[in-house]
Amino acid sequence: MERDGFLELRGVASRYGSTQVLSDIDLSIAKGEFVALLGSSGCGKTTLLRLLAGFISPSSGEVKVRHRDVTHLPPDKRGMALVFQSYALWPHMTVAQNIGYGLKLKGVARAEIASRVSAMQAMLGLEGLEARKPQALSGGQRQRVALGRALAIDPEILLLDEPLSNLDARIRLSVRHELRALQKRLGITAIHVTHDREEAMVMADRIVILNAGRIAQHGSPEEVYNRPASAFVAAFMGAENVLSLNGHPDGDAFMLQAGPANEATTVQLAGRHLLPGAVEARFRPEAAHLFAKEEFLPRRPGVAFRGEVLAVAYPGGHWRHVVRLGDREIMADAPQAFSPGMRVAVHVPAESLFLFNSPTS
Repeated sequence: MERDGFLELRGVASRYGSTQVLSDIDLSIAKGEFVALLGSSGCGKTTLLRLLAGFISPSSGEVKVRHRDVTHLPPDKRGMALVFQSYALWPHMTVAQNIGYGLKLKGVARAEIASRVSAMQAMLGLEGLEARKPQALSGGQRQRVALGRALAIDPEILLLDEPLSNLDARIRLSVRHELRALQKRLGITAIHVTHDREEAMVMADRIVILNAGRIAQHGSPEEVYNRPASAFVAAFMGAENVLSLNGHPDGDAFMLQAGPANEATTVQLAGRHLLPGAVEARFRPEAAHLFAKEEFLPRRPGVAFRGEVLAVAYPGGHWRHVVRLGDREIMADAPQAFSPGMRVAVHVPAESLFLFNSPTS
């Protein structure tokens, strides 16, 4: 099986008038890989997907499939299929007609269309619904019809433009697992655009995080979650608590100085290249451990902060606290509630503390 260079983007850039949407995109996707393009609105992920599909042309760079240049080929010559966010089903057509539409455009014989549509309906749990029109279907059923239409033409590459965003939360959880299982069973290469971090984490083999038209980081879900390459990636992956600390490198460690709200301590650099002076420290609310100040005695590597609880809420499964640390406010989760006004200690384990050079360094 071909594992490297099945789908390649080299130096891809895209402009809309004077606006640079994508810049210097270099990416190699293996055959059978599920890649999630993750980023906030306006980062360029949908533009990149449309460029792959052939709906727009890059202002520079090239797109290759099996080392064949497809940069300027029309969409129907690329061996790809796109599932749209809105599903884009024909309202006057039945389920069977919608699924078979691409095959009809390709001139496939009527009997073959009927056979392949029947197989798609069976695979996607749409049996008995072939005569219904889209308005008589649920959101999850419409999503399956759109997926069936894309898969019926037997594409090598499946492009997914936030196809689950119109589903309610409960259905979305089940459909995402069904879609992932189907992709693995068929061995198809999939590129999935989403702004939902959890969706990317549970579905993808690899996550590509885009920021302002550039790749900020790509890697396995575990890698981008536990080893973010920048403050932006850390924040996007949930480490939204941010504090300004000071310190300096010392061999393989970084010596953090005591500050208005933190104790002096040492953390391992773990491959990070930090400069002396101010650093930006980020961590997730669930990574912080909350203690009553008088009972806290640090035993493990990490950083201890002194603070005051400002507010507490119960989102389910844990208590979430807003804690003032010096001149900053952070969020910290705990299995029990600490009352507003209570003085607390916040301990962040070293492995959960992400340090980056401050922009002012």
